[in-house]
Amino acid sequence: MLLYDIVESPLHPDLQASCAKLGIEHRRFTSQRKAMAQIKREPPNVVIADFFYGYGNNYAGANVSNLDVMLRSLQRFAPAARIIVLSDRQQREHVDKLAHLFTLSAIVTLPASPADIESLLR
Repeated sequence: MLLYDIVESPLHPDLQASCAKLGIEHRRFTSQRKAMAQIKREPPNVVIADFFYGYGNNYAGANVSNLDVMLRSLQRFAPAARIIVLSDRQQREHVDKLAHLFTLSAIVTLPASPADIESLLR
């Protein structure tokens, strides 16, 4: 299994040890742009990414969050990929808007421990 771990929040748990323990191939990215370039070459089975709601500023009203463009790319290049979204408590209510547009496998409220996410990967 190949997991893409897109880390854009300081609350994002370190999943390297968990992936090694579970025998999951782990790719860590610090930007979605880098992950999207790799998705075309090596489609992941699981994607874990931080959610940031688009309060109408950078997203021009066309997207709900920072994840919309990447999730559209996943639909094309890795349609079977499981998507785990990480959100802080203040933005958690907005994740449901994203879930109406895309199939999300799980939503995890931050802070979360690696063990919380391990249970979703088993």
